[in-house]
Amino acid sequence: MRKQITRAGKTPIWSQLRGQNNEGILLAVLIVLVVVMSIVSRDFLQISTLFAIIRSSIVPLIFALGVLLVIISGGIDVSFAAIAVFSAYATVTAQLTFAVDFGLIGSFLFAMVLGTLLGLVNGYIISKFRLPTLIVTLGTQGIFQGVLMTYVGSRYIADLPAGMASASTVNLVTLPTANGVALLHVMIIPAVVLTLAVSWLLNRTMFGRFIYAIGGDEESARRAGINVKSVQMRVYMIVGVMAAIGGVIYMVMGRSASPKELIGGELDIIAAVVLGGASIFGGYGSVKGTVLGVLLVQLINNSLILVGVPSAWQRAAVGVLLIVGVSIQAISAKRARKQVGVLPEETVK
Repeated sequence: MRKQITRAGKTPIWSQLRGQNNEGILLAVLIVLVVVMSIVSRDFLQISTLFAIIRSSIVPLIFALGVLLVIISGGIDVSFAAIAVFSAYATVTAQLTFAVDFGLIGSFLFAMVLGTLLGLVNGYIISKFRLPTLIVTLGTQGIFQGVLMTYVGSRYIADLPAGMASASTVNLVTLPTANGVALLHVMIIPAVVLTLAVSWLLNRTMFGRFIYAIGGDEESARRAGINVKSVQMRVYMIVGVMAAIGGVIYMVMGRSASPKELIGGELDIIAAVVLGGASIFGGYGSVKGTVLGVLLVQLINNSLILVGVPSAWQRAAVGVLLIVGVSIQAISAKRARKQVGVLPEETVK
């Protein structure tokens, strides 16, 4: 990451506030949006609205953390939703078919094993044959979904196994409000734990440094002695595990299971990660920015609903944000190259 410094060797205040991946700018946008929505809608600035946004962010955040790892490593994954629904729906179906109850923890573990195997498929193909990640994951998305619908099941399941159903109505916080009760679902806990775990992985481990190095320049990383194939396989296995966790949480909170859920929402997740400062070209990104990006996308979706904007325009808004985010990255990268070429003393690696 390049940082601008003054001739005295100190980072300008603007750069400090902006953050390494423009997290400060994103936070400012969030604050402005909250202020605007508070003026537009009296119902917005309530604890129930806050809890609703947090609840709607739980599963997207878990998916986004996995996508963040892939994007930093220089790839794109669009199969995570298919892995999520495959792992979660197969977990539910297995328990109902064989009349067993894995319990909540057992359900998570079973789904995580499936997610690991599906992620391994992606990682093996990408690392072994060095194929474009977008094409591979687009193909495996269709394969996973087809196998699920053909061999696992295609029906809507209204009643989850007891172990999963028992967590559907458990809330971490329950607060009475003027309009009813504000509820914060207990599944916020695994989302927070995973956020901290991924942050630790990227910032405190050699494996995290390897991910950044591969995304920055794969060939240079290979020449430096990094086992690129091994790192890529582990990245996609981790993404599979996180997708599986997100899928189980989605079905637990929704109190039902369907093989047709989640597919189609990949744009929102990728947009959130890119808006959070992760470079679509690889090598850059942060957990902090990803969290802010997810909150921004969910806040925009929630705001559009409050003001009565049709749902079709929500996807259009996210698409515009994605294009803006990528454009800003491209412009910033171009300026950085010019700055390095003309004034190398003004920058530091």
